[in-house]
Amino acid sequence: MKRPYSYIAGTGHAVPAKVVTNDDIAAMGVETNDAWIQERTGIRQRHIAEPGESLSSLCAKASLQAMARAGVQPGEIDTIIVGTASPDHLLPSQAVEVQTALGCSRAAAFDVASACSGWLYGAIVGDSMIASGAADTVLVIGAEKLSAIVDWTDRNTCILFADGAGATVLRRARGGQKGIMSTFMRSDGALAELLWRPAGGAAEPFTPETHGTKRQFIHMAGREVFKHAVRSMAEATDRALDMARITAADVDLLIPHQANVRIIEATAKHAGISMDKVFVNVDRFGNTSAASIPIALNDAVEQGVLKEGMTVLFAAFGAGFTWGSLVVRY
Repeated sequence: MKRPYSYIAGTGHAVPAKVVTNDDIAAMGVETNDAWIQERTGIRQRHIAEPGESLSSLCAKASLQAMARAGVQPGEIDTIIVGTASPDHLLPSQAVEVQTALGCSRAAAFDVASACSGWLYGAIVGDSMIASGAADTVLVIGAEKLSAIVDWTDRNTCILFADGAGATVLRRARGGQKGIMSTFMRSDGALAELLWRPAGGAAEPFTPETHGTKRQFIHMAGREVFKHAVRSMAEATDRALDMARITAADVDLLIPHQANVRIIEATAKHAGISMDKVFVNVDRFGNTSAASIPIALNDAVEQGVLKEGMTVLFAAFGAGFTWGSLVVRY
């Protein structure tokens, strides 16, 4: 087990006020119902941004909460990392817009495009920067406005995805065992087309024709993604525990990516962690991709489920495919 280089000093999250229930989606004309969605995903509702509500505003709100809890001022932030697949603009990065909103004038800011693994990848990069001496205080954000890139007539995707932002402040550890104990991340680009957004990049720019084909929206082969997610999340939990030199019995809380309750249950079963040690809020927030773990983390803190001194295992899987894990002594 490596000594912790950084620890989570503060957490925060923000979601749009608008709540869309499963019944609301059925009322839009989508061929589904509440019982069908809950049985297959565990989702009851999700938060969806209003047309004028920006991702930057959600990021800023979550970040200010995390910074306040960490006792950090804007000028103390060395680096801002935003994991997102649905930025407000394709150019410049979401992170520089958040930097301006927060007034972190001395920070470097950049995005990490790893889909649902975005916050976790960002946390690993932030931890590495602190370990190398390149930074002392890093703001890591996972944020999505997926409602803007979902086809609301596609039952495969519109029932799953939602909007929100979660933020964490990483600070340099000052000795002891509190902090990030192990990290793991992997990817497999050969399977990219199982979960992707075909149009919108330089290879296939937006055109009037694109709008008609709906290639600007998320496309997902649900069954195939499910199989790879279960397999990859299992690998991620195994590797993180092994590198931290602990076992499942040492884990006080598992906070997985909140994609689907079936994937969460399969991950916990493989890891040998009982569901009473797994934090689940996908029923209330849906799949917020890169935002899901930091939202769940802050939710667990606010509910008093996660307490200081607990050992936490984080695991994520997303488009790319990307997957990874962290073990943290909170």
